[in-house]
Amino acid sequence: MTTSNGADARDIDFEPARLAEYLKPLSGSAESLTIERTQGGMSNPTYYLRRGDWQAVLRKQPRGVLMPSAHAIDREFRVLSALYGSAVPVPAPLQYCADREVVGTPFYLMQRLQGRVFDQFSTPGLEPDERRAIYDAMARTMAAIHRLDLNQIGLTDYGRPGNYFARQLSRWSQQWSQFRTGDDDNPALDRMIAWLAERVPDTSVQTLCHGDYRMSNLMIDATEPRVIAVLDWELSTLGHPLVDVAYNSQAWRMAPDENGGLLGLPLNALGIPREEEYLERYYGFAASSERMTTFHRVFAMFRGAVGSASVAVRGAAGSGVLPDAARVGRKLSLAYATRGVQLFGDSP
Repeated sequence: MTTSNGADARDIDFEPARLAEYLKPLSGSAESLTIERTQGGMSNPTYYLRRGDWQAVLRKQPRGVLMPSAHAIDREFRVLSALYGSAVPVPAPLQYCADREVVGTPFYLMQRLQGRVFDQFSTPGLEPDERRAIYDAMARTMAAIHRLDLNQIGLTDYGRPGNYFARQLSRWSQQWSQFRTGDDDNPALDRMIAWLAERVPDTSVQTLCHGDYRMSNLMIDATEPRVIAVLDWELSTLGHPLVDVAYNSQAWRMAPDENGGLLGLPLNALGIPREEEYLERYYGFAASSERMTTFHRVFAMFRGAVGSASVAVRGAAGSGVLPDAARVGRKLSLAYATRGVQLFGDSP
């Protein structure tokens, strides 16, 4: 059993021999299994697998105590299965395994695609024309997610009916109350919660939402400026499409060291559209007449702040995916909350 690229065996949080035995029928090979822990990501551990000519990607739950409904690997596999072959590109789902004896947690296998993944919205190394085309593809693909027919793809029960904002505000606020400690106070996040609670819109609009739609969760073709896969569906559910849009457009309000944002960069020189231009492209692709409001933007910042706080808590407990997850999660949580309060300021 080997790890590639000189990876430390400690990067693998399970017994490789058990996985190797499990994979024999699927891979059709008894050759040595190579396992490589992927870089990036702060939630579900992900590994590249290779055995002879056979390749796959494994995603699993992290070890340790998990929040209820968090790290729902089975939901990820379900949505991949529903979307494969649709207008939304995803890797082919290969197999789901609920048996904890194999790698210690439930996991699934999916196709390994070859393409480019950028962890920065600035997509370094590209020419301006290609960069602009990738932004166009990002908006087009997000619109394709929101235009899916839920009946046709069998996901009408993928989320609860009713007011998505009210439900999510309650759920994520409760999570924040569990995450916070004396050392991890974030008063700006408390201000966001209070502001949002007084402004929940009355709406029952529901589409499939990715929940974490950003540049680093897209795979771009190796040579062309087109999206070949949308990755990391852990936070997907049925919800309001403008939540995805608001979360995606946070890039224009976050710095490069805050989830790879664009704040302070020379956008025109880079070929990156202004936020308003990008949003108009999305609205056209989605055939949407509804426009984002400050509420949608603050709500997305709120979710980002609570989600990052959860990363910090797991990191402090030793179950983070990144070695410095506690520091990174806390920094991002504070950044999201600060930007969120800046959006509404002293408004009544």
